[in-house]
Amino acid sequence: MFAFIDKLVPGGGGEEPLEDLSDEDLMLRYAEQDDSRAFELLVSRHEDALLNYITKRCGGRRGEAEELLQETFLRVVRSADGYEPKAKFTTWLYTIAHNLCIDRSRRQSDQTELSMDEPLGDEPDADALVDRMADEDASAATVEHDRKQFRQQLAEALEALPDDQRDVFVMRECSGLKYREISDVVDAPVPTVKSRMRYALETLRRHLTDDRDHRFEHEEKQKIQVEEKCV
Repeated sequence: MFAFIDKLVPGGGGEEPLEDLSDEDLMLRYAEQDDSRAFELLVSRHEDALLNYITKRCGGRRGEAEELLQETFLRVVRSADGYEPKAKFTTWLYTIAHNLCIDRSRRQSDQTELSMDEPLGDEPDADALVDRMADEDASAATVEHDRKQFRQQLAEALEALPDDQRDVFVMRECSGLKYREISDVVDAPVPTVKSRMRYALETLRRHLTDDRDHRFEHEEKQKIQVEEKCV
């Protein structure tokens, strides 16, 4: 996906191992030493989780999410000269992606209003909540059918959430960001971020437990619950 990297970043030099460097040190190395290997390592570390976040933020439209992912890393390249590690690299990266998603959403809202019946497109499997298997006695076909229904139900529930709640939920559950990092990305206090997360979880829990036909164990459904503490 990122063949453009070779055209945008100069070749790196030196033989220092990079794997043990922090994201911030890698970004500084790329910015100050033009080391393309450092940038490529940053991309490999974060592209999957970031794509997952953007895809969820785009309502499951994978092609659109891949375009925004590429634009996010292009912005990183273009901003390299002025990079300063005032915050974690992930916070800076997700802020760029978050703002691009908002801009795209605003442009789309000026053109057309999305329908809940619109096809969701290819859905990534990184969301931990969609793989809740249950009923060991059920046939494989039945379980797979229930899983697909549950994924569809979850995707629709996520799409129906307010943008601010969906952003927090996806960054927390799918990308693994801490509340403080999310707070910096969305420019809101940590208590506000936790409140948005609580409302999102409560809404999803109601939505996912309303359908009594799914064969999911009670203890698995309880995975979707209000988080009380910031890790």
